[in-house]
Amino acid sequence: MLLTNNRGYNLRARLLLAASAVTLGLLGSCLSSAQALEAAVPGSGVAVQVSGDAAPGSEDPMSEDLEDDSQDLDDLISQPAPEGLVAEDPGPTSEPSDAGESEPGVLVPDPLAGAADDQAACRTRLAAAQAAGGDDPVACMSWSTDMSASELRAAVDAWPTPNWCDDGARGKWYVNRFKACGIFPGDLTITNPRTGAVTGRMHYLVRAYAYSVRDQKKWAYQVELMEVTSSGSARGSSANGAAKCAGKCKVIESTFPSQLISQSKEPVGQFFQETTIKTSPKGQKGEGQAKAVWRFTNPLWAGPTNELSLPTPPVRCDNAVPGTSKAGCVMPYIPELVYAKNGPYPELARHIEYAQDTKNLPGKHGTTRYLTRLTDKEKKKANNRKACPPSLERPPGKQCDEYPFQSTWQGAATGSGDFSRRMIDKDQNRLGGGTLKNFYLFNRILEKDRFLVWIK
Repeated sequence: MLLTNNRGYNLRARLLLAASAVTLGLLGSCLSSAQALEAAVPGSGVAVQVSGDAAPGSEDPMSEDLEDDSQDLDDLISQPAPEGLVAEDPGPTSEPSDAGESEPGVLVPDPLAGAADDQAACRTRLAAAQAAGGDDPVACMSWSTDMSASELRAAVDAWPTPNWCDDGARGKWYVNRFKACGIFPGDLTITNPRTGAVTGRMHYLVRAYAYSVRDQKKWAYQVELMEVTSSGSARGSSANGAAKCAGKCKVIESTFPSQLISQSKEPVGQFFQETTIKTSPKGQKGEGQAKAVWRFTNPLWAGPTNELSLPTPPVRCDNAVPGTSKAGCVMPYIPELVYAKNGPYPELARHIEYAQDTKNLPGKHGTTRYLTRLTDKEKKKANNRKACPPSLERPPGKQCDEYPFQSTWQGAATGSGDFSRRMIDKDQNRLGGGTLKNFYLFNRILEKDRFLVWIK
């Protein structure tokens, strides 16, 4: 999707590594889901060839994960994600939800929570001007808690947004693993300090987008200010701003020049950030948070307004994903792996459904009983040996499937001891394991990262 409104603004994804801008998901896909997988190993459905068929009575192949970096996976992670491996339907991060709450320890910003403080600061500023006895108008901004459905609809019509952002994104950040979007209401008030009369008002919306990239250590942020109503000395105002970055990041480009705001003009700020984590040795990770700041000016006022800021959800960047040496960045969204009972792995899907529903094992969609990734090779082998020992007879054409996955801390040996196993079609078992591996790769799921499994 190219992020463009009807007046020609765009995110300029070419600045975020033009050679591979397709990985931003902004310029469309040049490979289908099937092609992205087949590009690595034709006919296998997985990115890297796994071991051969297991003979009856032998240990099943370890197809869920790879520990060693490979050029195949370095290349694959830069391709568009296969369908179903990366969520496109986020939830609100400022209201905890099973599918969309943030990672442990992550605080997702809620700008509207500070609206009362902003308004109090404006009153203090006005009181200071009144005490000084001046007549210069005092212009002050604050976040608003007032945004009607009609305002939201008008904003969406003026600048089309992704469906997942259109639906109720009022004063909240909505995120998936690589994108964030929000619509936030703000107010501008101009007051004569001597008389206390309000000489101008503006109610406006801030449209905000952030994009991270699975195979790059940069991310982008864009804000647009959209006037809803204005009166008096608020008319003819201009906005300008900049960006800041807190944590393991730095701003590498900040563009928010002074621009008039009106019913037909929307000031836009565009920013690009880069993580400051080390690129080597492997295993580095760090969190950064970009913040857009802006002020209004007007020839009718003595000075600019106070500064208002909008921080993005935190972005985690790392070079710690097993199987690839490429660094990349993700948003604070807990991803879900989808297996369909009418898809290519029906026996696998039905087994997981049984394990989750009948045996009450963790990882089910709609719950907070998450699976957490395990990357230690020996611990994964121990999980597999306990759930599917080599001595267990495999019927012809079947392999032993285990749940929770051997590559999770909830596995047979590393978890509570509760698990499920079932003999399923060997090809479904191997290709389903390859899908899990690609899910880890495309979502940059690290050691002890949480995820869920959705059986549809």
